[in-house]
Amino acid sequence: MKAVQIRTFGGPEGLALVDLPTPVPTEGEVVIAVEAVGVAGVDVLIRRGALAAYGFEEGFVPGSEVAGTVTAVGQGVDASWVGRRVWAFTGTGGGYVEQACAPLEQVLPLPPGLSPAHAVAVGSPGAVAHFGLAHAHFAPGDAVLVRGAAGSIGIMAVQLAARKGASAVAVTTSSAERGERLRRLGATDVLDRSGHGGADAPAGYDVILDVVAGDDLPSFFDRLNPHGRMVAVGVVGGQPPADFGTALMARFQKSISFATFSADTVGAADLQAVRREHFTAAARGELTAVVHDVLSLDQAVLAHHKMDAGEVFGRIVLTP
Repeated sequence: MKAVQIRTFGGPEGLALVDLPTPVPTEGEVVIAVEAVGVAGVDVLIRRGALAAYGFEEGFVPGSEVAGTVTAVGQGVDASWVGRRVWAFTGTGGGYVEQACAPLEQVLPLPPGLSPAHAVAVGSPGAVAHFGLAHAHFAPGDAVLVRGAAGSIGIMAVQLAARKGASAVAVTTSSAERGERLRRLGATDVLDRSGHGGADAPAGYDVILDVVAGDDLPSFFDRLNPHGRMVAVGVVGGQPPADFGTALMARFQKSISFATFSADTVGAADLQAVRREHFTAAARGELTAVVHDVLSLDQAVLAHHKMDAGEVFGRIVLTP
């Protein structure tokens, strides 16, 4: 089967289309004929070599979520799964392939009316946004700022915060055009990347959900209300400064807090329950799945160039 490997860490040209053996499911697994692969920010970080310290090596196949049709099952899996349209989480990698393996506990049937491309734009991003807001103790009436809102996680966070009764949903983004698109998804105020602009935007926020991190993260502590909570759910802008805790402590009297959130800390059953809810809502048109572009698997290099250029609004989807 065709697959995309990281031959060398660094730029997108380090990705290569290769032939790999078709997977055989082990006990508790299914094999999926892939119709859509979500290209995520973590794929970019792994490809650059930024996460090599966590055990990622050259030769790795990126991609963590796919959608398609089950073609084979392993021991202990009901044969009735064969032929079903599903979404699956493949782990930290293994998704840029024609045939993907996944444990049954990470597989969900797709509801009628939800395409594979839309499923991979909602599945993991929606769960991260949901549990990230929960980790920030978001409550109806809170003013929320989503930093880096044009990506798939940010887009889902905007919609979920608006649906759950936020008093305001401000966003940072790179252009007025993106800001207008985010307004149509539930944003009330549009700020520039530094958090400025929006004449009628709240002066402070109870919750900041940060997908970006990077050098500017500490400057957003000033945007938190007393008892405000910032939760970092991504590092697409790189790691924050090593001394960012000093900026946090300088605002000691405001009782603000900073936390990180990873979906790795949530049990599979809880993740699947939220994903199932989001898939149903998306199929009904209650949540919007935003697909920036659909490219073939052999265009993975182009997909990553688009990610590096920061021109993606929503999610790029690869199709074998």
